[in-house]
Amino acid sequence: MNPGDPLAQLRDIHLPAAVSWWPPAPGWWLLLALLLLGLAALLWLAIRHWRRRVYRRIARRELQACFADWQQSGDNRSYLEAVNAILKRTALRSFPRREVAALCGESWCNFLDGQVKRATAPPLSQSVLARNYYAADVPAGEDLEALQQSALHWLQHHRSRPC
Repeated sequence: MNPGDPLAQLRDIHLPAAVSWWPPAPGWWLLLALLLLGLAALLWLAIRHWRRRVYRRIARRELQACFADWQQSGDNRSYLEAVNAILKRTALRSFPRREVAALCGESWCNFLDGQVKRATAPPLSQSVLARNYYAADVPAGEDLEALQQSALHWLQHHRSRPC
C-alpha cells in the first residue's frame, strides 16, 4: 500500500443484502386477502346457483323416467298426465301460485311458452298437451317425442321469478 495514493485507501464496494421474498410487503397480504375473499364469494355464488336449480334437475329426471315408462307401456294418457303434472309442479316452484295454479289447457301452454327465453324446441302451445289434454283418448298419431323435447327445453330454459 502506498501512503501517498488516496485511492488505495478506499475499500471495495459492498452491495446490500439481497431483498428477501419473505415476509411479503403489506400490499401483497392485502392482495392475497382480497383474492381469497373473491374466491370464497365465487364458491358461495356457485353453490347457491346449484342449489337454486336442483328442482330443475329433479324434474328433468322425472320427465325422462316418464318418457322411458311411456316407451315401454305405450300409454299416451298417463304419459300426458305425468308431463303436465311435472311441468305444473315445476312452474309452481318457479312462479307465484296465483299466476300458475288456475291455468289449464291452452292458456297453461301459452303461459309456459311465454316463460322460455329462447325457443329451440317446438312451442308447448302447439303440442299434444294443448290440443288433447282433456280428450278422452290421446290419438296414436300424436308426436309425444316432440312433447318430450319441448318439456325438457322448458325445464332447462324457463325464467324463474321469486314467489
